[in-house]
Amino acid sequence: MSDPRGACAMLGAVETRSVSPVFVGRAGELTALTEALSRATAGEPQALLVAGEAGVGKTRLVEEFRDAACDAGAVVALGGCVELGADGLPFAPFSTALRSLRRRLPDELTAAADGHEGELARLLPELGDPGGADSGDEDATARLFELTVRLLERLAADRTLVLVLEDLHWADTSTRHLLTYLLRTLRRGRIVVVATYRADDIHRRHPLRPLLAELDRMRTIRRIELSRFTRTEVHRQLTGILAAEPAPGLVDEIFDRSDGNAFFVEELVASRSCGDGTNPLSDSLRDLLLVRVEALPEDAQRVARIIAEGGSTVEHGLLGAVSRLAEDDLIEALRAAVGANLLLAVPDGDGYRFRHSLVREAVSDDLLPGERSRLNRRYAEALEADPGLVRPEERATRLATYWYHAHDPAKALPAVLDASVATRKRHAYAEQLRLLERAMELWDEAPAEVRAGLRPIDYAESYPACGCDPETTPLRHLDLLAEAAVAARLCGERERALKIGKMALRLLDGDEEHDPLRAAWFWAEQARLQSNLGRGDGWAEISRAQELVKGLPPSAVHATVLAGAAGWGMLRSPGPDALAAAERAVEYARLVKAEATELNARLTLGTIMVAAGEREAGLAEMHAVRERTTALGQFHEAARAHINLASALESLGRSAEAVELADAGLELTRARGLVESAGWIRGNKAESLHSLGRWDEARAEAERLLSSNTSTKPRASAHLRLAQIAVARGETTTALRHLDEARAVYGTRDPIPQYTLPLAGIDATAAAAEGRLADVRARLVAAADAGFPPGTHRYGWPLVLAAVTAEADSRGLPAAEEGRDQALAVIRRCVRALAAPAPVWAAHSAQVAEELARAEGRETAARWAEAVEAWAPLGRPYPLARVRHRFADALLTEGGRREEATALLRQAHATAVALGARPLREDVELLAARARVPLTADPRSGAPEAEPEPEADAFGLTPREQDVLGLVAVGRTNRQIAEELFISPKTASVHVSNILAKLGVSGRGEAAALAHRLHLLDTTR
Repeated sequence: MSDPRGACAMLGAVETRSVSPVFVGRAGELTALTEALSRATAGEPQALLVAGEAGVGKTRLVEEFRDAACDAGAVVALGGCVELGADGLPFAPFSTALRSLRRRLPDELTAAADGHEGELARLLPELGDPGGADSGDEDATARLFELTVRLLERLAADRTLVLVLEDLHWADTSTRHLLTYLLRTLRRGRIVVVATYRADDIHRRHPLRPLLAELDRMRTIRRIELSRFTRTEVHRQLTGILAAEPAPGLVDEIFDRSDGNAFFVEELVASRSCGDGTNPLSDSLRDLLLVRVEALPEDAQRVARIIAEGGSTVEHGLLGAVSRLAEDDLIEALRAAVGANLLLAVPDGDGYRFRHSLVREAVSDDLLPGERSRLNRRYAEALEADPGLVRPEERATRLATYWYHAHDPAKALPAVLDASVATRKRHAYAEQLRLLERAMELWDEAPAEVRAGLRPIDYAESYPACGCDPETTPLRHLDLLAEAAVAARLCGERERALKIGKMALRLLDGDEEHDPLRAAWFWAEQARLQSNLGRGDGWAEISRAQELVKGLPPSAVHATVLAGAAGWGMLRSPGPDALAAAERAVEYARLVKAEATELNARLTLGTIMVAAGEREAGLAEMHAVRERTTALGQFHEAARAHINLASALESLGRSAEAVELADAGLELTRARGLVESAGWIRGNKAESLHSLGRWDEARAEAERLLSSNTSTKPRASAHLRLAQIAVARGETTTALRHLDEARAVYGTRDPIPQYTLPLAGIDATAAAAEGRLADVRARLVAAADAGFPPGTHRYGWPLVLAAVTAEADSRGLPAAEEGRDQALAVIRRCVRALAAPAPVWAAHSAQVAEELARAEGRETAARWAEAVEAWAPLGRPYPLARVRHRFADALLTEGGRREEATALLRQAHATAVALGARPLREDVELLAARARVPLTADPRSGAPEAEPEPEADAFGLTPREQDVLGLVAVGRTNRQIAEELFISPKTASVHVSNILAKLGVSGRGEAAALAHRLHLLDTTR
């Protein structure tokens, strides 16, 4: 046979004109595309969706834009979604586009992919061997997506890149997910992304519909809707096709029949030329589209039918094998079809496709059922005989599809299973799930001898092989359920994974399939899903799994179940039971040589050890795991080590070290595309930056996390951090909004202390800022009743501090008296329950103790001095400024150390100003004003500051107004004040109004609180 590429090249020039050489209409749409190109060239990435019904002219518009972009010096990469029967090839448009870029920019693409060839080979196999992924690595798909975006950004750094993805209505799930990720995360580079789809195909249940709704919410994406041609535009189109002025009657007839659809105009013109011009046109659209096919020679019609059933594009060699025509006859048949403008030679390949998919669909629909099955069988047989007829990455999926549509379960089942393995290796888990569900559909239909000849495929994580020889043990239906459950979880279909797991457990409950080890594995999977779906904490499922493995010989499932129990305890109850589970998990994993599970359990063990007080030993274990996982290339677990280590260091008050380690973790996640892990690390980094007083940096990290493509739990931590900063800056409304966002994510079914306690602490601080003392008390009571598990002191102390500070600030207020004794008792109970294993928590303890003394009216400057001393060396400026303010207040109250108080207030004020902590700044300024303490020293004077007159008042209150304020503070009404001071109620009302104005408060309660907080009623200073 002759070179098929030469045949395609030769046939590519053969065409009869039914397409207008003149581009008609679409001036506004083309302008929008070219303007986007200009903005992208200036460095602003652009994304556009082009929608329209089939045949309206989407492809022609894209072709015109492509030509304009090429003329402007841009590099254009085109990829189309592939319809293969009812299936789509995973990542097909991206693979095609990247292959085009590799041909155009070979050196540049190689440089951009450097170091990540194995991962990117899942999209572009020409880059090398994809290798294997960490088993059950939920970051795998996100990692591939991140690396793909980064590859495109690097290619677009020095040139304008146009990425065109056509026919999104046929896109597979993985392609849709990758496109969503690309459009959400593309931040830099001279790149334009243009995607087209058929608007008339997007019915209510179409899988593209949710994606379009999500993209509509992105302000950075523009949608272009193509409408049908007007009569004037149809007239221009006909003039171009006919190369002459059409008769008015013809224009009217064509316009009426086509309704302005550009492709139908072409077909109507072509159908007239296929006959004698006198036959009436068919009323059926399908008949109209088949007119040109039926006018072809018999061999050409046969070839058209074969290509219609083969998929969007059929390779020349495969076509020859299926058609069974002699080479010369095949070429002549193709020449006729191409010459009739029915088929097109693929520009960058060796195959053929229909010029318009509507014609292909019409030809395919015209096939008889038996004819369709026979053609699919021929395709499958040809591909089995010569696998090199198609690209390697397409082979397994296409063979599975052909055998499936050939209705041959004996051949289809093995082919579908092979395809599921191939899609898993490409991280196309949604397509793997679809194929596994198809395999389960075929399972009972396939002959028993075929099933007996199948062998276990890739097991799901530590799914056990029952101790049987995998070379002789046949594949079981449970194996398919296990693979499907993991595939569903990894592609985000957690509800489906849960249902598959329940189905498997029902089978395992029966006598026929009783297998405790396999059942334990499924229960462990169910535990993870229950937690992820917010249905519960998963402990019931973990307990069931532990019962099932009890007494069985050591196995990988043992280790997995124990590691799951330890991980559960680490987050919810990091006590002796969790520690023992982690130690047993490590032991069992070592016995069965399951190093990945061992390292996971060791990291959990180290985290629990730190929480239990074995600080250095726990940190050493975690560092060892980090180094080992990095050396083994287990980057997902290495990233988890960075997450837990940063958190552990922060829990010990070593915030600067935590930031340093978080930066190293972010570098790892950037290099390996670990998007989800990066979210957790960034959340931990923001927490440590906040502790160090680097609030603007913490806020920037939190906002960066919110704009990333990570999941909800890390994003909730960002909301917590933003709420914490906002409430400290006096932005209570903003803080409450962020708290609501975090609360919605965490839910109520799985209360994990590392989420619930910080939420309660920040919420209590916001409630105190708004004077909602009852809410503050309620938050503390709920936390105290739930208890403080080991290691949760880092979250408990800030909550207790917020509560006791609110009680101290409200001392003396009548509205706060009811329930006050009980609240202080709860605070004392919490203090007894909280450990202080590091200096930072000892400082919290000292501060809480003195705030409790202040709440009871027994504070002393000496004890505030101890609190200042505890905070001073820790590098945490905000709490240090707070205790300095309290120390200065106590000094001024006791009298005699005015210069020291002045220095403390100036230090506290400088910190509050630097941090933007408005409430603290105002408190310091009010106290300084009341005590007549200047917050800035006069550099021109070296003389000591003079003591103020004893009777002076910074707020300008007269002696009578001070008397009135004293009575307001104890809850007297205007009439009661008048009676006690022997003045009229009207005069009392005037005094109260003047006091509110001078103090800058809006009500009597605020005035009373301010009077107590600033000692305005004290006569000694």
